[in-house]
Amino acid sequence: MAETQPRKRQFRRYSYRGIDLEELVKMERDEVIPLFGCRQRRRLLQREVPQKYMRFMKKCVQAKKDTPFGEKPAPVKTHLRNAIIFPELVGSVVAIYNGKNFNTVEIKPDMVGHYLAEFSLSYRPVRHGRPGVGASKGSAHVDLK
Repeated sequence: MAETQPRKRQFRRYSYRGIDLEELVKMERDEVIPLFGCRQRRRLLQREVPQKYMRFMKKCVQAKKDTPFGEKPAPVKTHLRNAIIFPELVGSVVAIYNGKNFNTVEIKPDMVGHYLAEFSLSYRPVRHGRPGVGASKGSAHVDLK
């Protein structure tokens, strides 16, 4: 009889460096920083966290709080590409400026410890194809098919 019932779907529990996401969100910022990678740790420990980053994080948390259950929060626009993603930002929607326009990104648990700029490219990747006519002396004899 147990074999006929469908199995319950098992959701993946996210953990960062062995600590569950729920525990990470409850931790103080000073307790989370030692868990980050070397570059992020050095940046956050050697210098004071600028006020503009704190303001950005407060806006994201407030946008999540003001959202009704089951909906995505309103995007928070920012130019702070070098801001590090903390666990409290997970679930918020951020519009990151890439130099031309704002790319909307939803912060997932896998993004903790990364920089915002990693998720909003400021350049269009180059695609190397065949040379066009007149690109060089040899390309004048390239078939146009």
